[in-house]
Amino acid sequence: MRIERAPEIENRFRAALRKAGQREIGGMLMAEQLAPGHFCIIDFSVDASSGSHTHFRRDPQAHQKTLDEFFQRTGRDFQRFNYLGEWHSHPSFSVRPSLEDSVTMTDIVDSGHSAITFAVLMIVRLRWWFWVDYSLSVFAKGQAPQPIKFSQRIIPRALMPDRQSQELQ
Repeated sequence: MRIERAPEIENRFRAALRKAGQREIGGMLMAEQLAPGHFCIIDFSVDASSGSHTHFRRDPQAHQKTLDEFFQRTGRDFQRFNYLGEWHSHPSFSVRPSLEDSVTMTDIVDSGHSAITFAVLMIVRLRWWFWVDYSLSVFAKGQAPQPIKFSQRIIPRALMPDRQSQELQ
């Protein structure tokens, strides 16, 4: 699986994490499918009030409005734009998923009443008020979680400004 993030996403995470301070926050990740197994995170929700210093659990009803607005903006093109997974912060701990994180995500994908066959968990942490540490894990029905990394977006030379294109030649 390949996952990218839109350019403004990291700045939005950084602002939300600064505002939350030492309290855990989180929400949903929404993405555009660029190709089979290739996604770009283009939006996310933030639940800035449910977390504590050591715990976060998102209230699904609180995020339904954000998801509905996302689907409205993207023309309800569910094949191309959809829910990708969950995110939350670990301001005082490692960005590795905890046992509780893994159980929660496994429940999401293995639930008999859910149509979701996979979901991504992103855990973030702000260091020095600027650097965003993260981990990404993919949870799929009937499979062990798999860690992944963000992919770099590759810009074709034809789309590069002249100066960058000349430097590559």
